[in-house]
Amino acid sequence: MTIDPRTDANAESKPRGFLARRKTPLIASVLALGLAGALGAEAISTTTPARAESSAIQPQAAPALPSFADVVDRVKPAVVSVRVKNVSTADDEDGPGMPGGPRGPGAQGMPQIPGLDQLPDGHPLKKFFKEFGQRGGPGAPGGPGGRERKPRGMSQGSGFFISGDGYAVTNNHVVAGAKEVELVIGDKDDTVKAKVIGTDARTDLALLKVEGEKKDWPFVKFAGPEGPRVGDWVVAVGNPFGLGGTVTAGIVSARGRDIGAGPYDDFLQIDAAVNRGNSGGPTFNLRGEVVGVNTAIYSPSGGNVGIAFSIPSEVATSIIDKLKNGGKIARGYIGVQIQPVTDEIAESIGLKKAYGALVAEAQKGTPGEQAGLKSGDTILKVDGEEIASARELSRKIASMDPGKPVTLTIWRDGKEESKELKLGTLPDEPKQAALTPDSGGGDEADGGKVKLGIEVTPASRLGNAGDQGLVVTQVDEDGAAVGKLEQGDVIMKVAGKAVSKVSDVTAQLDAAQKDGRKSVLLLVKRNDQTRFVAIEIGKSG
Repeated sequence: MTIDPRTDANAESKPRGFLARRKTPLIASVLALGLAGALGAEAISTTTPARAESSAIQPQAAPALPSFADVVDRVKPAVVSVRVKNVSTADDEDGPGMPGGPRGPGAQGMPQIPGLDQLPDGHPLKKFFKEFGQRGGPGAPGGPGGRERKPRGMSQGSGFFISGDGYAVTNNHVVAGAKEVELVIGDKDDTVKAKVIGTDARTDLALLKVEGEKKDWPFVKFAGPEGPRVGDWVVAVGNPFGLGGTVTAGIVSARGRDIGAGPYDDFLQIDAAVNRGNSGGPTFNLRGEVVGVNTAIYSPSGGNVGIAFSIPSEVATSIIDKLKNGGKIARGYIGVQIQPVTDEIAESIGLKKAYGALVAEAQKGTPGEQAGLKSGDTILKVDGEEIASARELSRKIASMDPGKPVTLTIWRDGKEESKELKLGTLPDEPKQAALTPDSGGGDEADGGKVKLGIEVTPASRLGNAGDQGLVVTQVDEDGAAVGKLEQGDVIMKVAGKAVSKVSDVTAQLDAAQKDGRKSVLLLVKRNDQTRFVAIEIGKSG
């Protein structure tokens, strides 16, 4: 049974109940406010008429407040609770991508409920308070242990059907390590077994499929690629604290949020209440389309504070389609380490504005290295489209299929160049290595103090540090490099030139000052990761 979105905005926004009875006084209030605003604007215009006419924001009649009942009636049957057995994590909310603390709220000070024992067995409130405890009791959130009381090796979250043959979407962190998955259908606790078709940890998405039963499941559809606007109404449906079928509403607070969950962060921020157990549940627009998959909340206090994050539908659609077709995600790959272009870096390399992605290192044997990319290049465009940031480049390349030919526009030595390459396949795990200090010989004159307020020694004197560059042995507290360089960093290049002794650094600093540069760009290796650091020359004396 397909749940089709409605396009009749008037039908969805029609006031109901109390709001319907209050419509006349509400409109009267709006008109009165509008009249007062108009009078105020007229009074101001007597002193500054030109500015008032050009910049004043004219008041408009407020739209009727919506009722969400119609859209909830249509979409709620497609939303399920997800129960997972024999997992390695304690609960569904310990997954990645949680800024500010735990994903779910604590429940300190939970009030005693008079007459709880008089409620009939099976009543949802009785079940809830018995499971989660009262007033911080043992096993209650906020009490000893700070987590809900449930069998060890059990977790639960939310999900939703996307097709009539039983495909369902949830979060990767809900089913990570699962040996058995059940979907709870509706409010009657009917359960069906499901298997994990595929997962993608980088976007925290997972695709499930009902096992065995052949049934026309109610399902919902994803919204189009345009997505919601900031300020649009949204409705979240899910399974908070094990209370299935819970509906909350709010608006889209922001788009394109980067919360540090991964390299492809592009979240919707919503203020609809999202709590523990909502992970993997859908966020709908008022047409009944899925605009996001709830995945994280910002919760410094442990409770809902009106800041939740959803994977946008345009991201989810692409990932789910790939999981459905092959069960594995293959992403495009250039093979370069990149970093943001700051204002200081842009000035030091001659760019008029800060944009694009700075190449810190082109890894050997990758498409980027084979195409001639090298450290110090700045990638400005992909197939003619300007790249605003390093993160945008990561998302754009990852969204492309391996093998696709692309043209990169780069900035090198003060001018633009084009490089053509075929994308590779992003490896599952990046290789990591560490530098191990060791003793070694060398000319002491090669080391010493440089103008940037640091002391260095040749890298050849340290085991596993290579034969090139200078290792930072001390950073002056009042020097230009404080907060940017650390003891143990290896300076590979200064202003694009390789350095192996103090005089190399001094020569490049003098040349940069002679050219009128305000800052100099250093290529620095730290923990086997290479990046550029811009340091102001004026503070280096």
